[in-house]
Amino acid sequence: MSSFAVIIPAAGQSSRFGDSRRKKPFIELKGRPVWVRAAEVFTNRNDVKQVLIVVSPEDMEFFKEKFQPNLAFMAVEIVPGGKQRAESVRNALARVKADIDYVAVHDAARPLIVNPWIDKVFAAAEQSGAAILATPISSTIKRVDNIRIVETVPRDRLWAAQTPQVFKRQLLLDAYARWDGSEATDEANLVERIGHPVTIVEGSPMNLKITTQEDFKMAEALLGALPQEKGLRSLHPFADDRFM
Repeated sequence: MSSFAVIIPAAGQSSRFGDSRRKKPFIELKGRPVWVRAAEVFTNRNDVKQVLIVVSPEDMEFFKEKFQPNLAFMAVEIVPGGKQRAESVRNALARVKADIDYVAVHDAARPLIVNPWIDKVFAAAEQSGAAILATPISSTIKRVDNIRIVETVPRDRLWAAQTPQVFKRQLLLDAYARWDGSEATDEANLVERIGHPVTIVEGSPMNLKITTQEDFKMAEALLGALPQEKGLRSLHPFADDRFM
């Protein structure tokens, strides 16, 4: 069985969320923090040997104090983040154990991930070395300049990238070794730049990323509609209000 490490970036500023008091990964989604819901499915998997969460240095003290029971029970390691996502992931990648075969990166703000989708993208990464979840674009796409439509973009080959994004450990290390510091919105972009093909695995629109308050409301509504695995239930202490 291949071994996987999972990096969960949670060092962003949540500037589009519209709540200056709280960052979106740290708020509760129906009783459990968003980042916990994003991480717990991985900590329950036998093939996942290491889970790391990346937190902004300014949030480290708060995060450790607030979520110590969750961190201890799930054996999640905390890593200080950088100024942009790629720096944060690179910081965590440096802490991944040398005997890990594959590294998955999953957004802390995607709390609706479930094992069937993980199974598919993990298997695809084992076959090709690099794979991501994504969904085909169904809406008509407009390119806009100053609120005026400039162009209607053909959507026939457009996909919306999701996470997890999964790579051979050495491949991701190689991609970061050649990163020039320019903006990279996801890990697949860095791997593409060094010429390695990345496989698309069709995911689900339910695997949404919480960016705005409206996204959060949709996530609340979708929780009960996620695919359920028979006979499984959460064994984590954060289901108990005492740990919140």
